[in-house]
Amino acid sequence: MSVLNGKKIVLGVSGGIAAYKTASLVRLFIKAGANVQVIMTPASKDFVTPLTLSTLSKNPVHSTFYNEEDENAQWNNHVELGLWADLMLIAPATANTMSKMANGAVDNLLIATYLSAKCPVYFAPAMDLDMYIHPSTTSSFELLQKFGNIMIPAESGELASGLSGEGRMAEPENIIAFLEADLESKLPLKGKKILITAGPTYEAIDPVRFIGNHSSGKMGFDIARRASELGAEVILVSGPTHLKSANSAIKWISVVSAQDMYEACHQYFENVDVAISAAAVADYRPKFVAAQKIKKAAVDLNIELEKTQDILASLGKIKKNQFLIGFALETENEIENAKLKIQKKNLDLIVLNSLQDEGAGFGKATNKITFISKDFAIEPMELKSKEAVAADILNKVIQHFYA
Repeated sequence: MSVLNGKKIVLGVSGGIAAYKTASLVRLFIKAGANVQVIMTPASKDFVTPLTLSTLSKNPVHSTFYNEEDENAQWNNHVELGLWADLMLIAPATANTMSKMANGAVDNLLIATYLSAKCPVYFAPAMDLDMYIHPSTTSSFELLQKFGNIMIPAESGELASGLSGEGRMAEPENIIAFLEADLESKLPLKGKKILITAGPTYEAIDPVRFIGNHSSGKMGFDIARRASELGAEVILVSGPTHLKSANSAIKWISVVSAQDMYEACHQYFENVDVAISAAAVADYRPKFVAAQKIKKAAVDLNIELEKTQDILASLGKIKKNQFLIGFALETENEIENAKLKIQKKNLDLIVLNSLQDEGAGFGKATNKITFISKDFAIEPMELKSKEAVAADILNKVIQHFYA
């Protein structure tokens, strides 16, 4: 999955012949899963039509501050556009547009949006050879990069003038590759490997029946998804669930029983940096599993149970430098029981859930947690979506490595 997936991108198109390439650029952004808003300078419409870019982006194209033909038209708010974006790309960036960017000459919607943007801004220069090497242009390059903007270097090749040399706007595929590489290099968990467990385990009684619980696996899946978005290499060990991993970058290992999960975790734990145990693992399993379906013959049925292996405690015993996070679902004496788990299982952090809290627990879209560190620092959190809770948990991981 591309790092551009889900990103909100403002594409600024200025008036150069390379503007025709923006049709392919928008198409590649959409294919990568991005949401694109296009801003065109008036001059750029001579090279590519707003209709083309609006059709490809599936959004209206912005060009002026308001529709001069409709006195009741809504104002195109450059501030909202600038704040909406996760990143802004100006391609092609002509000498004229770059000069305006460098000097704050706000005479069109594109420049006004650029000056309002709070996100990273990339620019892809495009012009003829002599214009590209002119001192005024190189001065714009220097100023824009000094301001924190990121330049996507022009390529060499045949130019509109018929000359051949540097100044040709990078090809759309190369622009996408540049953006992906730059964004990936800045992801806070890039280079980290994280093992995550999710879902319930099913412990067989006979070939038909099992002992299980109500865990949906959503919390673990949300953690895995967020960790992958932050650049981590993710191994997700999941018990039976209806959920599917939408991110092909996540290594998904499907298991059934607590023993299956135990073996999978021990297979990968040695080589990970972080392990997050979000699964609801069965504490007990039938001591004897019937080879055939048990018939309903007697009034009562007694099943002898035995303890399953404690996956988290076993990982705590062998951990070296791994950052180990556990979950605790409690109904009474929550804080004290969670503290005991930290000590007993050699954890670095525990995520405490209480079934007493409304909106928390199995099968819910929300969760209310309390973080407790290995030195017993307690940090209660508000009721949030499980996606937001996943982000909070991964922020703790980031703080561990970079605080």
